[in-house]
Amino acid sequence: MGLSHLMVHRRAGRAHQGLLRAGALTLPVAIGRAGIWPDKREGDGRSPAGTWRIERLLYRPDRATRPRTRLPCFPLHPQDGWCDAPGHRLYNRPVRLPFPASHEKMWREDALYDFVLVLDHNSRPAMQGRGSAVFIHLARPGFAATEGCVALRRADMLRLLARLQPGARITLQPG
Repeated sequence: MGLSHLMVHRRAGRAHQGLLRAGALTLPVAIGRAGIWPDKREGDGRSPAGTWRIERLLYRPDRATRPRTRLPCFPLHPQDGWCDAPGHRLYNRPVRLPFPASHEKMWREDALYDFVLVLDHNSRPAMQGRGSAVFIHLARPGFAATEGCVALRRADMLRLLARLQPGARITLQPG
């Protein structure tokens, strides 16, 4: 049976670490350095509280084969970026590099974006300064804090991808 809803809450005493519950799975995750809060602002280090639809998976084809998943799935390219410049008309949208405004590079040297689940946080419409590039991606060693994303171990990501249903949602609980 596929998973349609994920829940994340902060671990007691650990501002930037949490637990993700999905059916029978309970997985450790990293969250934003400032925890989970409802009033997300660009650059505040908070993971945005609320329920977000998981739209699609992006992956690095040079580092991994297309993972088993029922989600829409697309390979990343070295020219892929994501606009994080408040005030730009493409704020919180994928862009092609080179790009003149502030942006994230999706083709990273580290492994964090080898698998990226794109969430619909602040996307319809994108409100300037309310947070951009909030993803579910791979965790740094030791579950170091993210800038506002949710991050999993590679093996846990692959387990989750194989079980997620199209249209699945994730709820980030404040506290």
